[in-house]
Amino acid sequence: MVNDGVWARYAVAMAGLGRIARVVSEVRCDVRAARERDPAARGVAPAEILATWPGIHALLAYRVAHALYQANAPLLPRLISMATRALTGIEIHPAAQIDCGLFIDHGAGVVIGETAVIGKDVTLYQGVTLGGTGFATGKRHPTVQDNVTIGSGAKLLGPITIGHGAKIGANSVVITDVPANSTVVGNPGHPVRVDGRRMEGPDADWIHLPDPIAEAIQALSSRIATLERLVAELADAEPRKGAEVRPLRTVRGRNPAGG
Repeated sequence: MVNDGVWARYAVAMAGLGRIARVVSEVRCDVRAARERDPAARGVAPAEILATWPGIHALLAYRVAHALYQANAPLLPRLISMATRALTGIEIHPAAQIDCGLFIDHGAGVVIGETAVIGKDVTLYQGVTLGGTGFATGKRHPTVQDNVTIGSGAKLLGPITIGHGAKIGANSVVITDVPANSTVVGNPGHPVRVDGRRMEGPDADWIHLPDPIAEAIQALSSRIATLERLVAELADAEPRKGAEVRPLRTVRGRNPAGG
């Protein structure tokens, strides 16, 4: 009759094999995401992507460190995270929860905090921070739902939720929840719904973004022009021509992302 010690070792071995299989599956998914979303990866073999893409290196190391972290291995998960940061410039805490299909483009300066949660098919560009605020314990980093695209240099801070399919503009600072299928620009970030629900998948169009500051100034200019016209009519004088307000970001031309 098999004793309890043998069964315990067998259970540990099966758990270890299960973690290895999960890591392999997730890495395959990450490589596939890079091939689909990085124009530079078109026609490149998966082995070459696995060998030369820094974002894939960081994710592979994270997948291993996360599995070890879940197995309560001491020290080693953090050592892997530290070595990966030195090699790739990408820092991912081993306790973060990242689903498959994350694509980190270029990746230099990306930081993903301890309690961050990232859903499926998320795209991060260089310089993105999923960080915390203050010194509170517990959940203190963002939750990013599926199919979210986050532009270069964006900072998402605190235990906020970024809704499914949202798009965060480059250099935005987001400290509040973001509705699903919306676009956020500015500092602090302003959610602006664009054409309701947009198509699934990453959106790399950083030109055709709304400009809420220009829109607000345009509304104020229009209001001032109306008031000046009314005053001119009362004073029986010639009204002045209203000032023209031009958005800082042009919205003319073809979508460079191919949309």
